[in-house]
Amino acid sequence: MSTPPTLKLPPCARAYRLDTARGTFAVHDARPDGHPVGTALLVPGFTGSKECFIGLLEPLAAAGFRVLAVDGRGQHESPGPREESAYAQRELALDVLAQAEALGGPVHLLGHSLGGLITRAAVLLDAAPFRSLTVLSSGPAAIAETQQVRVRMLIEALGTLEMEAVWQAMRELDPVEAADESTPPEIGAFLHRRWLNTVPEQLAVTGRQMLSEPDRVAELAALALPKHVISGAVDYAWPVPLMDAMAERLAAHRTVIEGAEHSPNAEQPAATAAALAGFWRGVR
Repeated sequence: MSTPPTLKLPPCARAYRLDTARGTFAVHDARPDGHPVGTALLVPGFTGSKECFIGLLEPLAAAGFRVLAVDGRGQHESPGPREESAYAQRELALDVLAQAEALGGPVHLLGHSLGGLITRAAVLLDAAPFRSLTVLSSGPAAIAETQQVRVRMLIEALGTLEMEAVWQAMRELDPVEAADESTPPEIGAFLHRRWLNTVPEQLAVTGRQMLSEPDRVAELAALALPKHVISGAVDYAWPVPLMDAMAERLAAHRTVIEGAEHSPNAEQPAATAAALAGFWRGVR
C-alpha cells in the first residue's frame, strides 16, 4: 500500500473527472506555467490511487511537464462494476489507451507496481499513443513468493468478509501497512476511505494477476519505445536485482532511488521527479 506524504494538491494541480471513450476516471492534473514540454500519464499500483503521486506533481510541473495521475477503473474515486470480468488485464490496458487518447497526443506513460504490468500490457497492445514507458517498482513477471502468500490471504479474505472487516484484519496483521498510531490522522483516515471506496472485485482480480503474470520482457524489448526502470534501493514485491536484470534485457535507462523502498514516488518524491524529468527530456 503506497502512503502519500500529503493529501494537499499543489497550486499547479486540480482534481476532476476525465471523460474517455471507456468511461470517466478521477484524476489529478498538474500543469506548468507555460506551454508543457511534454505530458505524462501516471498509473497507480495495487490498493493505490492517484494520491500516490501527489509528491511528484509540483516538481514535474516545475520541470515543464503536464502530469495526469489517475484512479483506475474501480480504484478509489473512479467507478467500476462488481463483475470480475471488468478487471481483466486487457480491459485495464484498454482503459490506459483511452486515457492517453483523451489527453490528445503521445504521452510519457508510467506505471507503479501493478500499474507497471498494466501499462506494459497497454503498450504491447498499441505503443503509438506513447512517447516512453517508465516501469516504477515493477518487475518482469509475478511478485516475489513472500508477497504471494500475503496476496493469497487477501484474496481469500475478500471472498468471505466485507471490506471493513478485511481492513481491520489488515491492521491487526500488519499495522504499518494499513496505518498505525504513527500515521497522521488525516492520512490514516484517507487510507481507510480509499480502501472502502475500492471495488473488491478489482482487488481480487488484479491480485491474481500479480500472482500469475508471465514474463513479457522479450515482447516489450522488441518495441522501439524508450524505456526506464526505476526502483528504490530495497523492494519487497520484486527484488532489486530482478529489476536490474530486467532493465538490462530491455536496454532501458535504470535509476535506483536511494532511501526509498517500494514507493519512491511517495517516499522520495523529489529525487524520483528529478529522475523522471531527466529521462523524459532526453526522449526524442
